[in-house]
Amino acid sequence: MIKQEIAEIKKLFSPKKCSIDRICGCYVDGEKNKKTQFSQAFLALPEEEMFKYFEILKKSLSGTIGKNLLNLEFPLSSESAGGTQEFLYRLKQSGLKDDALLEQFYDQIISTYEYVGNYLILLIHDCYDVPKHTLDGVENEDASEEVYEYVLACVCPVELSKPGLSYNPEENAFQNRIRDWVVSMPQMGFLFPAFNDRSTDLHSVLYYTKDGEDLKDGLVDAILGCPLPLSAGSQKETFHAIIEETLEDACDIEIVKSIHDKLTEMVEEHKLKEDPAPLVLDKEEVKTILADSGVSNEKLSHFEEHYEEAAGEDVPLFVNNVMNAKSFEVKTPDVVVKVKPERTDLIETRVIDGRQCLVIALDGTVEVNGITVRKSLADPE
Repeated sequence: MIKQEIAEIKKLFSPKKCSIDRICGCYVDGEKNKKTQFSQAFLALPEEEMFKYFEILKKSLSGTIGKNLLNLEFPLSSESAGGTQEFLYRLKQSGLKDDALLEQFYDQIISTYEYVGNYLILLIHDCYDVPKHTLDGVENEDASEEVYEYVLACVCPVELSKPGLSYNPEENAFQNRIRDWVVSMPQMGFLFPAFNDRSTDLHSVLYYTKDGEDLKDGLVDAILGCPLPLSAGSQKETFHAIIEETLEDACDIEIVKSIHDKLTEMVEEHKLKEDPAPLVLDKEEVKTILADSGVSNEKLSHFEEHYEEAAGEDVPLFVNNVMNAKSFEVKTPDVVVKVKPERTDLIETRVIDGRQCLVIALDGTVEVNGITVRKSLADPE
């Protein structure tokens, strides 16, 4: 799914467009005991509760694609009887009205979700009448292309509210606030089936994780059965390892700066194309970037070996994960220098008095500890 498709589903979580027909939940304590369960028509909820649930549901479809939101594909084996996809399909088809399926789903979460504390397992079922889009992208709500039936599940920590003082209008006084259990924003969730190309894709699922470095492999394997990509941090480490191992002793500031510039150019070109899909690098694109950045053919001769050893044959690397689009950073044990990505030309290396030095052109106003200094005073006469 791309940003526009995710945004289209999130728009359903509002009073005007809501078509959610059922909501179910299971409250679990820190000892993995089911404290209570509920299942009811969503539109029968009080308006105040609806808005709270809308907030939770929207959060489970938020974040960065490739980091917090992962498009996963089911293995073919999962679609046969007893497979994870087949189970989710039956859960969806039941409209969340089959108590036995719900119990099985809750039990799977409880047995694999590693969390110290109380939490709420939340499920909704919806049938979205997908409006047809005109050639210029305008929705025609009177013309429907299909009905997209889906379930959205998420797991939310339930925590005690913070202690403090509150105002009691009846007593006209401040008193110790009564602490109660509050449902927090979800830590993980998934949308099944995926809404790819604005249509039902039973072979895919959109997975959400609040922490892009904690993908909860065990839970995903048990509930979804889909192979997970590298986490955002692992993608960055892998990209760095590929560069360092390929370049070896030729890995200097100038080449790394050139690689960063090439990636920045790719990001800008991607924005101009207004391509909704995230920018992803494959093996050949990484090799081209290195070659265009001045890496010798001798070093590139072993590139594929280093790439496959670090990343594997077909592992995608999201550009937003492997580079910092907001700054270019030079770091030593004692100094950290950050520069705008489009101004790496201000940085160069020189050998001064036999030592390799980082030289930064002081263009414009210069401040030291917030104090504006006169550059002319620092210049030798």
